[in-house]
Amino acid sequence: MAPSIVHLPNGQTLTVTPVFGGLYFKSNDLNTHHSVFPPGWTIILNCEDEEEDHTNPAASVHAHTHPISEIDRAGMPKRQHIHRFRKPSLQNDHLYISSISNPSSSDFRPSSSPTRGIAMMLWASLWWYFHQPEPERQLTTPASAGTPEEGRPKGEWRVNINREGIFQGKHLFPKLERMGLIATEDSSVGLDPEDGVRNAGEGWERMFVSRKSFWQLDPRIYLFTLSPTQDSSPYPSVSPASSRPASPNRGTDRTTPTPNLSMTARNTGGDALSAMASTMAGPPHPLSRHNTPPGPYASTSNLPTFYPPPPLQFIFTNGTRHPVRPKPPRQGETFYTRYIPSLGQYLSFRVASLSHSPCIHRGPTSTFSGEQQTTDARFSRQMDTSIPTIAAMNLTNLKNRENGDATEDTMCMTDVELLHKWMNDPRVSHSWAEDGPMSHQKSFLQTNLGDRHSFPAIGCFDGKPFGYFELYWVKEDKLSQQVDGSSVGDWDRGIHCLVGEQELRGAHRVKVWLSALVHYCWLADLRTERVFMEPRVDNTLVKRYCEEAGFFKEGEIAFPHKQSNLLTIKREGWEAPAI
Repeated sequence: MAPSIVHLPNGQTLTVTPVFGGLYFKSNDLNTHHSVFPPGWTIILNCEDEEEDHTNPAASVHAHTHPISEIDRAGMPKRQHIHRFRKPSLQNDHLYISSISNPSSSDFRPSSSPTRGIAMMLWASLWWYFHQPEPERQLTTPASAGTPEEGRPKGEWRVNINREGIFQGKHLFPKLERMGLIATEDSSVGLDPEDGVRNAGEGWERMFVSRKSFWQLDPRIYLFTLSPTQDSSPYPSVSPASSRPASPNRGTDRTTPTPNLSMTARNTGGDALSAMASTMAGPPHPLSRHNTPPGPYASTSNLPTFYPPPPLQFIFTNGTRHPVRPKPPRQGETFYTRYIPSLGQYLSFRVASLSHSPCIHRGPTSTFSGEQQTTDARFSRQMDTSIPTIAAMNLTNLKNRENGDATEDTMCMTDVELLHKWMNDPRVSHSWAEDGPMSHQKSFLQTNLGDRHSFPAIGCFDGKPFGYFELYWVKEDKLSQQVDGSSVGDWDRGIHCLVGEQELRGAHRVKVWLSALVHYCWLADLRTERVFMEPRVDNTLVKRYCEEAGFFKEGEIAFPHKQSNLLTIKREGWEAPAI
């Protein structure tokens, strides 16, 4: 097994190298004394199977001539065969962390929560594991032995977590289980009144993590920025507002906005490069960061940025009773990001903005910090060298923009300009019918930003915008009036989509971003059970793309302005996002 690079959704990378008996995970972000991860850790990963999987012809002949009775067989212990890990198996892999490379406390700050540190390392190890090639899902049982392989029942892909190595602690497994990271099918209290004292392992021997549950864990529980001075993270590491704001100084205006790109360029003599560098260097004060909200992993409290949902409250909208909705992310804020190995790029979604300046992408990209690209043999990847990154933005376009000239570089466009370009494409206007002057797209965006049951988003590949999307709550949407209202859950969501950039279209890209949006819906609220789409019936291509991503057709519905296919995907039938 060759060394590989693990791209975490917060922009950090890990190098995984085979070592004797296991795999070594090395953090590539050790240029700061406040690194999230230790310098490295070692996991032991083996494949274990039982005796019946290792019968040989001689043994079979002996079994026929000297059969063993079922009573004798029941009393014989099953022998376990342990193999070195080469590729994932469906349910026979066993994993544990054997050692951690802790640095000197004089060089690195010790962890304030060792359990959370271990959970972070286990989560990162599982992130690597569930990016490996999927094993065959078909199960061979006595009942299915005569069934053709393609018709056999399918099993769940899971990895077993052994109580060995650093997991031997009496209280560690219970904590990891309460965090939702590991699970067991034994939900009993246990019979030992001194559980955890006399027999620390009782009830905790068969712990596992399934792929399906892993992808529904919010990464913000396990990944967070430990210090505002962490230079390795591309996200701004400050909170949107101080928890204890200081009193303002006399003669100062606390609401003075951060200078935008145009203002900065004029103050630096029109130098667009200086303007961009000044903008990306970070704002001077948290209260003036309205154009560049922090990313989903930014934290100054040394705590995860995930919060449980609040208590339920209900209101009525147009006669429909529904929960009080949480506020969506802020304008320009990135709410989802993930590295896509098959494309060699980061996919991200941010909230659309009415800013008069382009929204500068501040999340990770595939070439962030000069990172070297690695080829994954599992994917027939074609790199899109035409897609610019932040480091390669066309400075000529920036200068032209400062002079008031139009630009075709979408990374230098405002979101209103992006919508104007995309909505006036005949291919897009055929479905959306929102073409017209820029004032029309501005009004369109204002309406959607002011909507209480949905919010508009911009999708990006390596920071380059490629499409417009809307995420909405179905319960108070007009869609619920077209279907049986009692069948719509309080937390079901819907998606509207538009891909505006021609070079970023294609079946595989659609599967990637569509599955990512569904993934976000599952992460945003664990109570969401279904996601809906309602493309027009004549848009057969979108219907086919949705079905390839796991959606199925429930029927057709008639809106006043269109006839639509009603497409649905359920949480219980969803496995993982496309990688």
